[in-house]
Amino acid sequence: MADQTHVLFVEDDDVIREATQLALERDGFAVTAMPDGLSGLEAFRADRPDIALLDVMVPGLDGVSLCRRIRDESTVPVIMLSARADSIDVVLGLEAGADDYVTKPFDGAVLVARIRAVLRRFGHASGGAQAEEAGATANGGVLTFGELEIDTEGMEVRRAGSPVALTPTEMRLLLEFSSAPGTVLSRDKLLERVWDYGWGGDTRVVDVHVQRLRTKIGQDRIETVRGFGYKLKA
Repeated sequence: MADQTHVLFVEDDDVIREATQLALERDGFAVTAMPDGLSGLEAFRADRPDIALLDVMVPGLDGVSLCRRIRDESTVPVIMLSARADSIDVVLGLEAGADDYVTKPFDGAVLVARIRAVLRRFGHASGGAQAEEAGATANGGVLTFGELEIDTEGMEVRRAGSPVALTPTEMRLLLEFSSAPGTVLSRDKLLERVWDYGWGGDTRVVDVHVQRLRTKIGQDRIETVRGFGYKLKA
């Protein structure tokens, strides 16, 4: 598995689990498939996968609770799988720390595209020059917005001198805001830039991640511009 992306897949439906595992393996992924949340947690701790796919409604330990347990221990990317796009489970999964979700039934190619898009978020682009022009101070790749410090090279964030733990998606979102402080970014634009959506996506993904980010860097640091989107206060 050393040269392959390792996927943990937790799904209680035997047919979906086996078919999806085969499809992912054909695309070059190494897959550990588990039928319930407790065995999924054990596999996560034993194997330390590169990404986790969690069905919301699995027995033993449901997908949302499993996501929360994983997030307590790791920033590994998590994609939730839900049978209903309008389900409260989607929001609960995102609030628990999931990076994205896919609605079942899903096309294998779509799932693979989402997995690869999430994994790409580990990369980043520095936005130091533009941020300086907008009013932030920068020193050696570190942007400062009041008590908030963002090291765009070391990929570290501090608030009032204390480290702030961010998931890769939260970090990517913060970098997007910090590259253009004071500029309003629409939800659609954030979906495109942060989640790599080349099509219309669910803007709840953006809203929940902004909410999570605010709890970590300060509720008033990201401003809602009603009807347009969000902006980082310079």
